[in-house]
Amino acid sequence: MSLSHRPLAFALAGSLLAMSGLAQAEESAQVRFSVPSWPGVTVKTALASTLLETLGYEPQSAELGATITYEALTQREVDVFLAGWLPAQKGMYDTAMEEGVLKDLGNNVNGARLGFAVPTYVYEAGLTSAEQLDDPEYADKLESTVYSIEAGTGMSEILNEAVDNDTYGLGDWRLSETSTPGMLSAAKSAIDRDEWIVFAGWTPHWMNIEYDVKYLDDPEDMWGPNQGASDVKTLVTTDFADSHPNATRLLDQLSFSADDQSQMILGFSYEEREPDAVALEWLREHPARVKAFLDGVTTRDGEPAWPAVQQALEIPQA
Repeated sequence: MSLSHRPLAFALAGSLLAMSGLAQAEESAQVRFSVPSWPGVTVKTALASTLLETLGYEPQSAELGATITYEALTQREVDVFLAGWLPAQKGMYDTAMEEGVLKDLGNNVNGARLGFAVPTYVYEAGLTSAEQLDDPEYADKLESTVYSIEAGTGMSEILNEAVDNDTYGLGDWRLSETSTPGMLSAAKSAIDRDEWIVFAGWTPHWMNIEYDVKYLDDPEDMWGPNQGASDVKTLVTTDFADSHPNATRLLDQLSFSADDQSQMILGFSYEEREPDAVALEWLREHPARVKAFLDGVTTRDGEPAWPAVQQALEIPQA
């Protein structure tokens, strides 16, 4: 390039940078979340929505079950799902990923797991592994019944498959599938009376704080590899990832421990506080984490995100 062309080249480069910044500033405000009626994802979505709204976006939430959520994502009727729980939703997840409509932003909860939960006094009485469930002594005390949540959920599908396959001798067991509150009510009632019960448990959830429970060993990996260890994925549509790089960066950087989220769930579901209030409390109590969430993120009009969020939400200095 000759020297005479360099000013034009620099001007062109500056123009392109300006256009890039303008494109980011014009990122559309709409962010549509799917939120199943699960306390963990409810608070987590409220937290993400609080941050996005502070940055100039207009988040919306639709209460949809997991099955409908994957259909809505595929049809691009929603943009974001913070509860892609694997391997429990593996079938739905794999189908959507094969169609090329989803972008997996990774795990947003560390330490999550599924499994058979029993009161600690049952565990200490000798029932420590799912292999023992079909032992006549234990099966009788448990009335050959596993308590579970809503039919059609990933957990329900795992349990029904176990019964169909006679995993751990469960072929002649009964599944009591009600709702999450119904299952937890049955667990509380049994624990209050020191009765035997086995139910579908998971963490994060307030049950692990309020109920003294243990998880049975799962040597056949019925609940998934590594004792039912689970990933909780942040999923966005590929269209959203392409059109909202700034919002996607924020969503990509959201990450919590299972204990973090169990405490959030306790505040919302057990203490019956508003999810927005629980989310704001967590944000104010974890300034360094919030600053990390916002690393490299801007407001919709291109200003650094952390100072704007810190001031607007009255978050202490990190």
